[in-house]
Amino acid sequence: MSARVLDGADVARQLRRSVAADVARLGAAPGLATVLVGDDPASQIYVKNKRKQCVEVGMRDLHRHLSAEASQEEVESLIEDLNADHQVDGILVQLPLPKHLDFRAIIDRISPAKDVDGLTAISAGRLAQGRPGLQPCTPAGVMTLLDHAEVPLSGARAVVVGRSDLVGRPMAQMLLARHATVTICHSRTRELAEVTREADVLIAAAGVPQLLGREHIRPGAAVIDVGIHRRETGLCGDVDFDAVKEIAGIITPVPGGVGPMTIASLLRNTLDAAAATR
Repeated sequence: MSARVLDGADVARQLRRSVAADVARLGAAPGLATVLVGDDPASQIYVKNKRKQCVEVGMRDLHRHLSAEASQEEVESLIEDLNADHQVDGILVQLPLPKHLDFRAIIDRISPAKDVDGLTAISAGRLAQGRPGLQPCTPAGVMTLLDHAEVPLSGARAVVVGRSDLVGRPMAQMLLARHATVTICHSRTRELAEVTREADVLIAAAGVPQLLGREHIRPGAAVIDVGIHRRETGLCGDVDFDAVKEIAGIITPVPGGVGPMTIASLLRNTLDAAAATR
């Protein structure tokens, strides 16, 4: 029997509608400052989509664009200006940045109260200690999808494949906070399939196209694919969807799974940041 396919686009639409309703009740529209450094085509598309959806839910688009040659001092100065600007409730620096820039130093300049991407060291520390704070958008979107599908997490065995600061590590922390027993796998993990086959909930965030196949999946498991890769045959994720859907209980497609949830979660974070100061 084929797995139930989670429609992330539909869940994201529901979340955006909820955010738009809350924005209307807030009175003063929240302001989101997206920061783009350079002209990377993929980054331009991502920022364009974020700005478009920001406006659609009634928020103010306060975009800033710097040249690819911008210095570390210029970018950090812009961040400090945005921190001090009362019209700005959320700040998002689009990654990756040009290679000459120290992206960690730039991210950590963002005020934790405006860190709507949840990537500063302070935000990461709050998440690790189970304290309230803004959380990374993609893992937050995954949690929303799991809740929407009514996947039981308390006591479940969860495996996260990938240990990035953007997805893997915070994903594990969020699952731990919901009382799952969590294992993190990575490029040095031995006998990967033996580990992943133990998972009731499997999060694929390794950044390797179709890394996980049928042999990696426990029958009936919930499989969430965070990866997205462009190939000649089209887009694919970290999971071999066609093979895995025949054994998993729940699965997300690529595209149309986790991707739409990331921007929707960004909008929710921006609303939460604004509401905290109103």
